[in-house]
Amino acid sequence: MIDVLIVDDDFHVARIHTGFVGKVPGFRVVGVANTGADALAQVEALSPDLVLLDLYLPDMFGLEVVSRLRAAGQDCDVLVITASREAEAVRAAVRHGVVNYLLKPFGFDDLRVRLETYAAQRRELPSDAVTGQADIDRVLHRGTAPAAVARLPKGLGLETAALVERTLRAADTTLSAAECAELVGISRVSARRYLEHFCTTGQAGVSLRYGSTGRPERRYRWS
Repeated sequence: MIDVLIVDDDFHVARIHTGFVGKVPGFRVVGVANTGADALAQVEALSPDLVLLDLYLPDMFGLEVVSRLRAAGQDCDVLVITASREAEAVRAAVRHGVVNYLLKPFGFDDLRVRLETYAAQRRELPSDAVTGQADIDRVLHRGTAPAAVARLPKGLGLETAALVERTLRAADTTLSAAECAELVGISRVSARRYLEHFCTTGQAGVSLRYGSTGRPERRYRWS
């Protein structure tokens, strides 16, 4: 079983999330915290495998909780669940190593897919030692070579490619180049170059959204 701690300042929302997690085989909720300080104390007491973390807490920003957990030597994984759409929050979450970033509001299936993916990644990592790079690539990228280390066209950078990839992976819907650019903090033209590169390599897909006038909008999703 994967033990989960839910952290949300809204008691009603926390109860809904508890019900969602309880419906996914292999997961169980071991605690609920409504403040950052309570979250830190419960991680210390319960040693959960995964923390579902809201960013807007009454006593501290959620990512400060992650920083304090790491400083205390706690190695639990963190899945951010929040209404925060600020690009800097997404970038900071990536820097803090969260396993996913899910925007509120969401349905049960949105969370279920992410929990099942997380469970699969845990199963794929050997319990004792890795035998080679392939083991690491499987757990980090679900069996595919990391996009950021693939050969990039001239003018594209590894760090930005990694940010675009993780932003697209974390999106709960398709993204346009403009939406991706805002989340990552780059220009729309640059975002589109990275997105089109991922489409060319087969790591992302594109669909067209037609409006009443003008050219159709290109929408991207990680494959």
